[in-house]
Amino acid sequence: MTTFAMNDTVGSIVRDYPALSRLFEQAHVDYCCGGQQTLEAACRQRGIDPQTFLAQLEDFAVTAALPEVNLAALSLSELADHIERLHHAYLHRELPRLEKMVTKVAAVHGDKEPRLMQIRDIFLALSQELATHLMKEEQVLFPMIRQLESSSTLPVFYCGNLSNPIGRMEFEHDEAGADLVQLRQLTDDYTPPDWACNTYRALLDAMQAFELDMHQHVHKENNVLFPRAIALEQVKAASI
Repeated sequence: MTTFAMNDTVGSIVRDYPALSRLFEQAHVDYCCGGQQTLEAACRQRGIDPQTFLAQLEDFAVTAALPEVNLAALSLSELADHIERLHHAYLHRELPRLEKMVTKVAAVHGDKEPRLMQIRDIFLALSQELATHLMKEEQVLFPMIRQLESSSTLPVFYCGNLSNPIGRMEFEHDEAGADLVQLRQLTDDYTPPDWACNTYRALLDAMQAFELDMHQHVHKENNVLFPRAIALEQVKAASI
């Protein structure tokens, strides 16, 4: 029995089967910022045969891909809590550590691998942007979403409606996604050179884990939390 179709969006597939994110990661298919693309379009963009990849998804879904977290079963408040506890907490913890590592590795090995200077500059700028981004979500957008869900009427927001701050967050997600693409290219898909020291190797491993978490994080916001929040706001606005 076919589980997926070529016109399914990539984001909806990963929303319903989170474990399938591993296959999309391996194929370098963007399921977070590019989550609105159809499976066929995303595959063709990467030069992947859509039918072959569809078969891989079907096989994996049958044998291993049970939903890790049923995002659809969570309320908007619970979903925001989940994102903060899992992904925001990870970034608050991991970004300072990665900042120190990338600065150290660039200082020690930058003369041998000049790209490390670029990697350092891109990552440090991205880290600062993410810190501000998290603050805006935790202190402004997520409380607004919780208020919308808990209110019996349509709340009056200073920004007009939720689509305004959500649009800004999605724009910042796109910018972060572009930085991640650059980091992957500059690190040769996070492959250490033969001469790399243990710290260099640990840095690349941590950056790859960071990229994976970011993809899952952005996917949950762009393709699950934000569309559901906008839909709820529209329903409440229509009832006025």
